[in-house]
Amino acid sequence: MDKSQPVDDAGIRRLGLGLAALGRPAYINQGGADALPAERTVEAMRRNCHDVLDAAYAAGVRWVDTARSYGLAEDFLADWLADRGHRDLTVSSKWGYTYVGEWRVDAEVHEVKEHSAERFDEQSRESRDRLGDALGVYQVHSLTPDSPLFDDRALLGRLAELAGGGTRIGFSTSGPRQSETIERAVELEVDGERLFATVQSTWNLLEPSVGPALAAASEAGLRVLVKEPLANGRLVVDAPDLIRVGAERAGVGPDAVAIAAALAQPWADTVLLGPANVEQLRRNLLAVGVPLLPAERSAMVATLAEPAERYWRRRSALPWH
Repeated sequence: MDKSQPVDDAGIRRLGLGLAALGRPAYINQGGADALPAERTVEAMRRNCHDVLDAAYAAGVRWVDTARSYGLAEDFLADWLADRGHRDLTVSSKWGYTYVGEWRVDAEVHEVKEHSAERFDEQSRESRDRLGDALGVYQVHSLTPDSPLFDDRALLGRLAELAGGGTRIGFSTSGPRQSETIERAVELEVDGERLFATVQSTWNLLEPSVGPALAAASEAGLRVLVKEPLANGRLVVDAPDLIRVGAERAGVGPDAVAIAAALAQPWADTVLLGPANVEQLRRNLLAVGVPLLPAERSAMVATLAEPAERYWRRRSALPWH
């Protein structure tokens, strides 16, 4: 089989392109620093982002995910949409974090979190100004069980109003309490109507603990998006033996095997890729042609999974570069 191109159109349509590494000069992905432009000027990053968007669209990817805190990612995407004229994409973005890195790789703080009605008003206006009607899904960025959102009636009312206008409302999760967050959010109603239509969570072979909660969310009718299937590059830079052997057998890289494991989850509607350049994207896309037997997937999860607390402590210590 020719490994140079993905062969499963249906599988490709289950992949989405995340812009976390493409809209700002630094991120926490391991193995991504050398893939970005050598001079990380705004224009160089814009061109690189557009190149990746072009390649993803040509391959059949039709979901693009961004956020207000991804530097200039919304602006880059808006420019690309205006120039290319594509209207068959689902665009999701997120509010709740503000990018404060001032386009510096060595910034002490890159983003600041705030879940308030005022921040939603500000950032939803900014997202809509940039993306217009292309914005189909708007998500709370990194919702947690103790977020003030759950008890903020004014904020919940604003989210429900946006949902009433046709924009799907979602939330993303991070941290060792992802499952608890999902369980609480799925039950959240405003005026008798369920608020959230989508959930975006971290699931990968090192941190699969959220799987049962995502399965329940899917059963409840939410669209499930998987983020960080490569564990911010950990599953590629230092690939465990099980993944390395599977990659050699399939004739692909370890990234394709790890992404294939996410695609194999029956509740995963969209698996988000986070490449830093076109070459990384092309390697990622080969995941749709990787056959993983159920026993093989189970063995990977059983062998590679870390305790959630340990995984998230390590993730929080990853450097921005």
